[in-house]
Amino acid sequence: MAAIVVLGGYLAYQRVAPLLSGSGCTAAGAGEYIPLGTGQAGIAATIAGVAQRDALPARAVTVAYAAALQESKLQNLNYGDRDSVGVFQQRLSEGWGPRRDLENPVYATSKFFGALVKVPGYQRLPVYQAAQDVQHSADGFAYAQYGPMAAHMAVAFTGQDPHAVWCWYAQKISGAVRTDAATTELAQTFGPQLARPSPDPGLIVHIAGTRQGWAMATWLVSYAQQYQISYVAYAGYRWTAADGASGWARSDSPAPPGSIELG
Repeated sequence: MAAIVVLGGYLAYQRVAPLLSGSGCTAAGAGEYIPLGTGQAGIAATIAGVAQRDALPARAVTVAYAAALQESKLQNLNYGDRDSVGVFQQRLSEGWGPRRDLENPVYATSKFFGALVKVPGYQRLPVYQAAQDVQHSADGFAYAQYGPMAAHMAVAFTGQDPHAVWCWYAQKISGAVRTDAATTELAQTFGPQLARPSPDPGLIVHIAGTRQGWAMATWLVSYAQQYQISYVAYAGYRWTAADGASGWARSDSPAPPGSIELG
């Protein structure tokens, strides 16, 4: 029965998953390889980052992924049923917030988690039930089809499995890293970070712990095109945009201990 649920959720996801022939990402969590568009991976990384910022467990990320996969297929939609918008299709008329804010994945995720932590015992509830207690959907059981996939993704994006997410881009990444923009968005997603320019030129971000490091490195890889990041190095591994589809590789020039380096 479990295998049927996993397959059903995967097929439902594949019906609306983007074509990955040009740009795309892979999340390899708990032995499962899940294809994602770069935009989907970016939103997944943002959800994991907000959870890190708010010191929430991986279970909260799993619930959020199940809800987001069902509601928008991890896309930041500017439309929906009636007045629903955003990743979680939150409704303006139900007090989630103004449209402009709900179309910001950091804000939308913060609101989702703010409601989730008020659900009594949410970590012990079935994923679909916890998601429904937040979303109040017409068909709450629909979240169940994405529960297994969401759990695998949470392992990858929260850093439980290291170097588990990689992306590749059809358009060549060139030019200087947009360090100021990347630093600002990192702080909004993960909370204030200790960062300094590196000689490349690029950026070095100091990390509090290994899981946070991999969650943040994953975020940087997922947003590499947006911030013109050509490489990310962390914990002895390195991802390069020029060979992004090959994933992370052992590095001969690792980042300084306890930090992520990008350029």
